[in-house]
Amino acid sequence: MRTLVVTAVAAERDAVCAAAGGHTARPLPGGYALHRAPDGSPAPDVLAAGVGPAAAAAGTATALTAADLAGAPYDLVVSAGIGGGFSPSAPLGSVVVADAIVAADLGAETPDGFVPVTELGFGTTAHLPDPALVAALVRATGGAAGPVVTVSTVTGSAARAAELARRHPGVLAEAMEGFGVAEAAAAHRLPVLEIRTISNAVGPRDRAAWRIGPALAALTDAFRMFPGALADLPVATTLPGAPTTPPDTPRRTP
Repeated sequence: MRTLVVTAVAAERDAVCAAAGGHTARPLPGGYALHRAPDGSPAPDVLAAGVGPAAAAAGTATALTAADLAGAPYDLVVSAGIGGGFSPSAPLGSVVVADAIVAADLGAETPDGFVPVTELGFGTTAHLPDPALVAALVRATGGAAGPVVTVSTVTGSAARAAELARRHPGVLAEAMEGFGVAEAAAAHRLPVLEIRTISNAVGPRDRAAWRIGPALAALTDAFRMFPGALADLPVATTLPGAPTTPPDTPRRTP
């Protein structure tokens, strides 16, 4: 199975590559550098596409299109990196595997509260990864499964953290790229995953309390387990296939 892992920054890319070693940089259109796994290796290819959902979508689409044109398409796309965890469910250093990849702030503010773009009649706000893939990664990494929200502005207050938790019940983590990666994967009819290791708590911004080094080490450990987790999937698991998008369920803030 050919897998593309998309991170935001080089430090995250290098942490994923460190799980296997032997990656070589190959240029892609647009100035991207794809880090290719050795031929025959079960390790994924890795791309640092930039920060935020727009950069993530653009970089992912570029890599997927280049692979298609080269006659070597991918079978699975993964958004990966470090992120903020919602306490107490996602403590520092833990692994979160998204069972829903959600655009947290794609919509409109109204006098009655936030209205997601689905209620406005445009597009979607969530992609649902294959439950078999999610379960396999949770078993392999010892992580937790739950929604991961994609934001364009990192949360910096307790009030904003509480608002996100109200609007997205069970949310475990916050990051900035997952939804963009999922949109590109959906356009190519490929399944998608999101894996986050927790570097900080979602809430008041306190850089002194962040644990970026341990979170990156946890990301490497998670991807050491990644090829084996996929190898253990039941034969009946259908790959590739389009990521599932949920029905338009209102999540308006009271």
